[in-house]
Amino acid sequence: MKTVIGIDVGGSTTKIVGFDETGKLIEPMFIHATDQITSIYGAFGKFVDVNSLSLSEISEIKVTGVGASFLEKGIYGLKCEQVSEFNSIGTGGLYLSGLERALIASLGTGSACVYAEKNGKTEYLGGTGVGGGTIVGLSKALLGMETIKHISDAANGGNIEHIDLRIKDITKSGDRSWLPASLTVSNFGKMSEIATKNDIALGIINMVCECVGTTSVFAARTKGIKDIVLTGNLTTIPQAKAVFESMGKILGANFIIPKHAQFGTVIGAALSN
Repeated sequence: MKTVIGIDVGGSTTKIVGFDETGKLIEPMFIHATDQITSIYGAFGKFVDVNSLSLSEISEIKVTGVGASFLEKGIYGLKCEQVSEFNSIGTGGLYLSGLERALIASLGTGSACVYAEKNGKTEYLGGTGVGGGTIVGLSKALLGMETIKHISDAANGGNIEHIDLRIKDITKSGDRSWLPASLTVSNFGKMSEIATKNDIALGIINMVCECVGTTSVFAARTKGIKDIVLTGNLTTIPQAKAVFESMGKILGANFIIPKHAQFGTVIGAALSN
C-alpha cells in the first residue's frame, strides 16, 4: 500500500494531507494563491517536496471542495478521484474527534452542518452563509482590515460591553429566570458611540461565532445529540474557543475543537472509500 493524498480545493486556498502505508497521518498543510490552479500545484509540489515523496509512491489522490473540478484531468499524470465534500466533512470530523456519532460543523467562508456516524453514514442538515468570509467582509467595510490575524489581534483589546445588548442590560436581577446575564439579546444592539475598532472587531467575531454556534446546536438537536465537532479555518481564531465554550454551557451542547480542526474536510477526503 502506498501513500494516499487528500486535497481540498477552496476559492484561493488549497489544503493537502496524506496517510502513509501504515495509516499514519502525514502533517497537513495549506497554500494561499490568487487562483485555484496556482494554489493546487503549489500545495501539491510543496507537500511532496517537504515529505520527500516521489510520484510513484502515491497510490491515490482524492479531491474535494468547490474547486475540485479543476483537477478533472489529474495532476502530473496522476488520476484524481472527486469525493463528496459533505461526506468528507463528516468522515474527517469523526476521525479527529474519535467519536462514534456527532454533528460536524465546518466553519469556512460559510458554514455547513453534517451529521455523521462511524459506519459511514453522513447527512447534510443545512448551514448558513455566515462564516469566516463574513468576518473578513464586515471588517473590511467597517475597519479597513481584511487579514484574519490582524482582525483577531485587534479583537484582543476589545470590550464586548460596548457592542452587544445582553440580558443583564434589559432586565432586573430578579427577572432573568433561567437565562444567564451574559446571554446575547442582540448582536451590535448596544453599539456605543465610544466603541473602538478593537470593540468592533471583537463584536464581529462574536456575532459570527454565536450565529454559527446556534445554527449547529439547532441542527444537532434534530438528531438528539450534544456533541458538535467544529472544523475549518474559523476554529483557528483565538476568540472562537471562548465563545463556543460559553455557548455550550448556555445551550447544553458539547463543542469540540480537535487538533488539526482546520484540516477536517481534507482529512475526511483522504479517508473516503
